Amino acid sequence: MRISPVQDTWVPSACTLPTMEQPIRVAEFDRFFATSAHATRRPDPSRLEVIVHPGAEAPARDLAGRESNCCSLLTFDFTSTAAGLVMSVEVPPAHVEVLDALAARAESAIEARR
Repeated sequence: MRISPVQDTWVPSACTLPTMEQPIRVAEFDRFFATSAHATRRPDPSRLEVIVHPGAEAPARDLAGRESNCCSLLTFDFTSTAAGLVMSVEVPPAHVEVLDALAARAESAIEARR
């Protein structure tokens, strides 16, 4: 498993999104994290939980759905909790580095807003 060289991002080589569109998708995740996420949790190495504002559910589901269509490694799930809407992202244990990179992007975006 290697990470795509596209802008040194978390895009896995198994991604079927055309290479020219990958930076656009990365930018979408960055914008989403910067505007809608307020915390992350990592209950397991292969699971990331991003707590987002409840009003961001529709864009979160849209982005997750489009990403699921091109990247079979990532599995998304949504749960409403007292902390907010939790967008869970899971990967197979052999691909934890993809999740590590995604988590770093989310945490960086959240921290930049503080």
